[in-house]
Amino acid sequence: MKNHEYYMKEALKEAAKAFDADEVPVGAIIVHNNEIIAKAHNQIKMLKDPTAHAEIIAITQAANFLQSERLLDCTMYSTLEPCSMCAGAMVLSRIKNLIYAAKDLKTGAHKSVFKILNNKKLNHKVEVKNGILEREASSLIKEFFKIKRNKS
Repeated sequence: MKNHEYYMKEALKEAAKAFDADEVPVGAIIVHNNEIIAKAHNQIKMLKDPTAHAEIIAITQAANFLQSERLLDCTMYSTLEPCSMCAGAMVLSRIKNLIYAAKDLKTGAHKSVFKILNNKKLNHKVEVKNGILEREASSLIKEFFKIKRNKS
């Protein structure tokens, strides 16, 4: 059986695609019954769409795959703690689990800035585990922004 590290490595492959496309390197995959049913990376610049985050694109793909707006028995793997938009979409889609690599101290909506995923006032709570391959995900993001700063 595949473990969290296996699936996070797949999400990191997606993040690398974003890096290569000059997008903030975030990748996400969604797993259902131990099968990857969605893979995505940030495509904000390419699509000229501020909502084209890896997590949102992956949710859309998974919903299409399952032919349902409810992702009840799905686990998302993301290389970065989700923002409030992505966390809200996870709650609305009823994703069961989220596994993420690195914290986002500026916009994270699990613990870092907001607490959306297990907010008692909401009708669905997402089970969360973090820190899986955190160093690899953090390194990719730091390298991306280091290059950006050096270009300026």
